[in-house]
Amino acid sequence: MTPQRSSPDRPATPSIHASAVAVAGQAILIRGPSGSGKSRLALDLLLAGRSGQIPATVLVGDDRIYLDAREARIWARPGPQLAGLIEVRGLGIRHCDFVSEAPVGLVVDLDATDGARLPAEESLVTTVLDRQLPRIPVQSGFSALPLVLAALITRRYASAQAPATTIV
Repeated sequence: MTPQRSSPDRPATPSIHASAVAVAGQAILIRGPSGSGKSRLALDLLLAGRSGQIPATVLVGDDRIYLDAREARIWARPGPQLAGLIEVRGLGIRHCDFVSEAPVGLVVDLDATDGARLPAEESLVTTVLDRQLPRIPVQSGFSALPLVLAALITRRYASAQAPATTIV
């Protein structure tokens, strides 16, 4: 995936209110209500990628994300009018490099009612367009960045019933 500066030319499909960044080629889909910090988390992940804390990171889209199910995966892409734009609170709308699409490898739900210190197994998976994806539920008032970074740089503890897995 090469960052682009022009709008993708794909036809419009239904969109969701979300943001997404690609980390090492896989999108982190960030969902949540207005004002929950989707753009802020996207920016924080871009900065973490730029500083070397996590692999190379690039914007997929901010505010409006289009999702497609194909090739046995869910693909995220930016809204054509918003491609390459991100809201930075205190600075306004800013331009940045972006990719035209990326397969979703993780979903982060901000202000999630099922976020917990030790979340139930069923809280760590979500279904998007009939496909199951790993999920991080983040309670209101908690910072999502440390949870996402931990998911990216650690492996899940392997109990006797389940093997260790890597989210992205």
